[in-house]
Amino acid sequence: MTRDIQIEPLTQAAFAPFGDILDASGSPDKMINAGLCGRHHDKAVLDFGDQGRAGISIFNAQPRSLPYVLDLLERHPEGSQAFLPMTAEPFLVIVAPDENGVPGRPRAFLTAPHQGVNFHRGTWHGVLTPLAAPGLFAVVDRIGTSANLDEHTLDPPYVIRA
Repeated sequence: MTRDIQIEPLTQAAFAPFGDILDASGSPDKMINAGLCGRHHDKAVLDFGDQGRAGISIFNAQPRSLPYVLDLLERHPEGSQAFLPMTAEPFLVIVAPDENGVPGRPRAFLTAPHQGVNFHRGTWHGVLTPLAAPGLFAVVDRIGTSANLDEHTLDPPYVIRA
């Protein structure tokens, strides 16, 4: 048995409960460097907790295809996690509300070019899901010694469709 989820467009209103959209499309907020650089300013609230620090890693994820079988969600209780694509290819963003410590019904969003996301601390989300190669991302997240990963297997799984 499977359960279907339809992909939604990634909008700030729909995504707000889960995190921030990092969007570099449109006009920048201000010009810097003697007018030679547009700055899209302060697009996310990063949270690394009292015992953590920011770290930047590079992820190279294998591309997936639709329909996509979703059988695992995870969350990071100690800090936020931002995904910044290093290509213009769209990727799938999967999130779920927390319902008493377990994920509720997931939602799936498709990014547009020039968009990344920042998951708020504790947000249930799917694994990195690029839809084209290379699945290259800069990831800004918490570095620390405490456990910062909860995983939840979905049984039965969901199937995400275009």
